[in-house]
Amino acid sequence: MIDTPYSRETEQSVNPHLASGDGALSRRSMIIQGGLATAALAGLSACTNYGAPAAPSAAASSGAGSGSGGGAGAAIKTAEIPVGGGKIFADSQSVVTQPVKGEFKAFSSICTHQNCPVTEVTDTINCNCHGSKFSITDGSVVNPPAPTPLPAKTVKVDGDSLTVS
Repeated sequence: MIDTPYSRETEQSVNPHLASGDGALSRRSMIIQGGLATAALAGLSACTNYGAPAAPSAAASSGAGSGSGGGAGAAIKTAEIPVGGGKIFADSQSVVTQPVKGEFKAFSSICTHQNCPVTEVTDTINCNCHGSKFSITDGSVVNPPAPTPLPAKTVKVDGDSLTVS
């Protein structure tokens, strides 16, 4: 920067908070401010889900703990649902669990954080989009960022089969 009375006068009128020194930002100040801006941008983008899937992804309809069938009113064999776990039914956007032998629960398979489909059932119902986990017993949030439990669905058991509505 050329040090002339006009340039210093102009700088101070535009930004009166400039020190009476040379008015230039130090290299350290620029690096710190650039780093903070980058970190803020990265933090904001990590919480964004651009275009949540309109329908459950392929991950929700294949792999461990998931499967087809189980549409609204379709019969599901009780033997398909592991004790202490569960199974995802992508076509009906449902998760059926069996927390203890003979006790069946059903929930929506759509995560309450950003509407991603849950992807697996272990001892919890897991959404891999942002790490939310839900209880297989009552659908409550075990691990955020999901703000609310998975909505419950109705399960009717008839012998060795069940239906979800």
